[in-house]
Amino acid sequence: MTRTLLPADPVERALTFTTLAGSLANGVFYSVSALYFTRVIGLPATDVGLGLTVAGVAGVVASYLGGRLSDLVGADRVLRWASVAQALALLAYVVADGWTSFVVTACAAVGFRSLQGSAKSALLARWFTGPDRVAVRARLRVVTNVFMGLGTLAAGIALLLDTRTAYQAAIVVVGVLALASVLPVLGLRERVPELAEVMGVRLPGATAPARGRSPFRDPTYVAVASLNAVIAMQFGLQSVGVPLWIAGHTEAPTVMISVLLIVNTVLVALLQVRAARGTEDVRVGGRTVRRAGGVLAAACLLYAAAGSLGSVAAVLVLLVAEVIATFGEIWAEAGAWGLAFELADPASVGAYQGVSQMGYSLAGMLSPLVVTATAIDHGLLGWAVLGAVFAVAGCLVAEVSRRAATRRAGPAPEAVAVGSRS
Repeated sequence: MTRTLLPADPVERALTFTTLAGSLANGVFYSVSALYFTRVIGLPATDVGLGLTVAGVAGVVASYLGGRLSDLVGADRVLRWASVAQALALLAYVVADGWTSFVVTACAAVGFRSLQGSAKSALLARWFTGPDRVAVRARLRVVTNVFMGLGTLAAGIALLLDTRTAYQAAIVVVGVLALASVLPVLGLRERVPELAEVMGVRLPGATAPARGRSPFRDPTYVAVASLNAVIAMQFGLQSVGVPLWIAGHTEAPTVMISVLLIVNTVLVALLQVRAARGTEDVRVGGRTVRRAGGVLAAACLLYAAAGSLGSVAAVLVLLVAEVIATFGEIWAEAGAWGLAFELADPASVGAYQGVSQMGYSLAGMLSPLVVTATAIDHGLLGWAVLGAVFAVAGCLVAEVSRRAATRRAGPAPEAVAVGSRS
């Protein structure tokens, strides 16, 4: 835990502290945002959903843009300025007074958050190598989960007071925390001079760096990113599917929603770093994602079974399902990180990470619709279909990864050169 919260490497330490502050802000925001949009701004729930969908599209576009900008001007610079802009966008929610201003603000907030995500991944991919990249990414995810949980607890004050002023104050706190997340990455190049060279930014009078391959011309990378995006819809289970299923389709008490969230957070904090070991190997990464797809399918069937049981049995089955689903989540993320880093062209790593982050943005935008249209609307059959989708996607990732690893290990000089730089 000391290594996770106080890493020795200066770049990892900066990323850890900025992630810590940003996760606290997100924990507060996600807890109060729905009520803020409906009760304070006064929007109908359907208008909120439409507005957030539009913002999701902006986030998808910004994910790739953040990666390309990271290649052009440096990921650390993109991370810094995107963090400032996102904090200001979050504060702008305080003055939003209608659907138009809400949509504009949401597009800015989601878009700049996506820029941050791509820049952070590009910075990780350039500064660290091999196993270190995945290990650092895993430790950052632990920080994200733990401090989002703490932010959720802090938001309970506003939820308890349940007043307009309390919700507005919570949004101000979110904006201030988001601004604080900028501080750790200010002057990062001055503190770590080697960072300028690693970022590959063109210096005055220097020749332009070689431009790498476009990720959209790399069918292997696009296929893996797309399939991992399908599996990333699992996050819609935790945020939408399971809560709605527990509340409307099981005999379990609604407090189980919070209990399962705690179980998920604790398991991720304890196991994510260990699960990520070895996934920098392309074959291992693919097999890890395949395992994730299988256990997610099993978890879907268990969630479905809880709907036909009494209260006590439903609680027990939901707990088992959550443990299994969390293992799937942990393995899916670990494998996806390794593949996203190792299959990228080192000369355009930012653009590649942007494509990977686009997948997550698409998953975040579509997962509520997909989960409700399958599991919630059709019960056992819907859960089975959703589980089958995860399982098939995991198997396909493993197959594509196996073929990619075979090509990299072949005698072709280009393949050997790429593999040696990973």
